[in-house]
Amino acid sequence: MASTEERNIGLDRRIPRRDFLNGVAIAVGCSFVGWPRVGAQGTEYPPSLTGLRGNYPAAVDAFGPMQRGAYRQFPALDVDTREVYDLVIVGGGISGLAAAYFWQKALGPNQTILILDNHDDFGGHAKRNEFQYNGRTFIGYGGTQSIATPYPYSYTAKRLIEDLGIQVERNGEFAARDAFQKLDLGPAMFFDKEHFGEDRLVAGNGRLPWPEFFAKAPLSDAARKHLIRLYGKNPDYMAGLSVEQKTAKLATISYQDYLLTIANMSPDALPFFLGQGGRNNKRVDTTPALEAARRGSVGFNGLGLTFEEEFRESSYTFHFPDGNASIARLLVNRLIPPAIPGKQTMETIVQAPLTYERLDDPKSAVRIRLKSPVVRVQHDVAPEKSRSVRIAYLRDGKVHGVRGHHCVLACYNGLIPSLVPELAARQQDALAYGVKVPMMYNNVLIRRWTAFQKLGASNINAPGMYHTNTSLDPGTTIGGYRGVTAPEEPIIVRMVRNPNKPGLPRREQNRIGQHELLTTTFKQFEVEIRRQLGRMLGGGGFDPAADIVGITVNRWPYGYAYTYDTLGDPDVAPEDRPHVIGRQRFGRITIANADAGAAAFTNQAIDEAHRAVLELFVLDGLT
Repeated sequence: MASTEERNIGLDRRIPRRDFLNGVAIAVGCSFVGWPRVGAQGTEYPPSLTGLRGNYPAAVDAFGPMQRGAYRQFPALDVDTREVYDLVIVGGGISGLAAAYFWQKALGPNQTILILDNHDDFGGHAKRNEFQYNGRTFIGYGGTQSIATPYPYSYTAKRLIEDLGIQVERNGEFAARDAFQKLDLGPAMFFDKEHFGEDRLVAGNGRLPWPEFFAKAPLSDAARKHLIRLYGKNPDYMAGLSVEQKTAKLATISYQDYLLTIANMSPDALPFFLGQGGRNNKRVDTTPALEAARRGSVGFNGLGLTFEEEFRESSYTFHFPDGNASIARLLVNRLIPPAIPGKQTMETIVQAPLTYERLDDPKSAVRIRLKSPVVRVQHDVAPEKSRSVRIAYLRDGKVHGVRGHHCVLACYNGLIPSLVPELAARQQDALAYGVKVPMMYNNVLIRRWTAFQKLGASNINAPGMYHTNTSLDPGTTIGGYRGVTAPEEPIIVRMVRNPNKPGLPRREQNRIGQHELLTTTFKQFEVEIRRQLGRMLGGGGFDPAADIVGITVNRWPYGYAYTYDTLGDPDVAPEDRPHVIGRQRFGRITIANADAGAAAFTNQAIDEAHRAVLELFVLDGLT
């Protein structure tokens, strides 16, 4: 029986909800608006599945046994498919799909390719979420958002984007943010009672003069005074040191240490920075102070440091309604045309019909086999002499086997030592070094967003809360799909969480965050979502019981690729970096993923796919 609080926040309401017990889907309250949708042959349509998604339990159930050595010896097959392909790719994310694209483009359409993936959908972190409500479809993204990077795109990555018909420079034609601008909505911050003494939402951070903003916040006198100082013109807190000495010192301490011990900030002000840091789950305690200074964080403008302007290619910010899931769909359209018929473009792909049953069609040269986690990859004989690779994967509770003349591992680096235990210890250690960044991209469909309008907020930073960032997703108006324009319309609210454990090294924080996500039930996630929205938006009249009409939790315990920093990683030569050692070709097996580039960007996944395919071409004397 639901508690009083659970009833008040609507946990007993009938919305599309899927919970999981021991990896088995249990439908709850599924009388709501046609959940789940089904495909032409009666199978489910994965983007419309709500509840627990991302790395959902059944998709990662095999990981534990693999890492405990259950498949160290190549397993006996329950089903020998007797299939032999020119190329077998493990992983159907952007990197795996791009590898298939590069292979087919170079060697021709008759090359046979099998892509095996552990999820019920392709795209990896490029995840599409759909909600059906009152006869309308709302599309959101549950992972990779946009074609964007702080680094220059390589020629290879640019060319692939262009080949798919994506004209990123046209983003301004499709972005749907006019409604926010007309209503003068902007950023806000939610101060929670656990860290600031009371719950209070204050709009205008970054828009109001900082003294005026801080005057409205529930802060102690000391915290307010110090924050006003830090957000103003700072003195040189490191006077007496040369620029080189300052830079060297900042590289060895965290942003938190800098604020507390060098900028002499009151500890009372520290909660204000809890949800802030760098990319990839770096928070105030794990972001190097030098990195924070380069990024323009507060507290450094009196030090006399200058940095080269970070390269930003402004046109590369295109955003589909489903994020980069449309890139994955465009790749599938080129690889398996019967699954998404017709020559799709950036303006048609969002609403193009997709027949999942045709992804694994025996008549197709390229096939994608979903719900098929690979557990073992092994050369037939010694790697230097082998002419093929055998692959074991699980499907419907049985071990299946296929062979490929070549194999690309486009999966997580941390799994590869279990897939290929024959690798040298040095390469295995390198592959295991980077602990993937855990994260949650949760999409909540609400029946109207008048509460945001009343509060003057389009996005809310909540440094002390479960989700540190909450924002309205107006969608992109493109190809017949319409973004949201009025507060009375339903809209997707996006809530982001990067679980961490302050005080520990970043890789340890990532491990703890992974464990947390893997052991938390959908019900617990839902309680946190409803409770937080109720607290943050209650002043605008938001009722979590009545206003929430759909929830999709995109749980990514194995999220972003690990990136290096000066606090937690040794300073070694580029060729000695773990990702470089880890990605070395092993016989007829190569590695393609963002982990192999130590950068969590779509263009990096594309570049690593290209490198992995070229390595196999070199092996066969094709270049």
